[in-house]
Amino acid sequence: MARRFNSFREFYPFYLDEHRDRTSRRLHFVGSCGVLALVAVAIVQANAWWLLAALLCGYGCAWVGHFFFEKNRPATFSHPFYSFAGDWVMFRDILTGKIRF
Repeated sequence: MARRFNSFREFYPFYLDEHRDRTSRRLHFVGSCGVLALVAVAIVQANAWWLLAALLCGYGCAWVGHFFFEKNRPATFSHPFYSFAGDWVMFRDILTGKIRF
């Protein structure tokens, strides 16, 4: 049974606990960079198919991190919106040095 959270503020510590492995965090970060690049390509080329590539890149990298390094189930399956927000907050926190890359 999935845990229930009343807010993203309550969810984020759980999210970080699910991303303790450094390789997994790196894969999430690389996947997020890929998403940004592929969204830019989609806009420049006015081709929405690149958005599918962005989706595959982001989730592909993240899920490899979970299944092979964290050995846990991605929070996307039980908390898709909070998990999506968590990806970008963690991305920012890595960029700013708050979380170790």
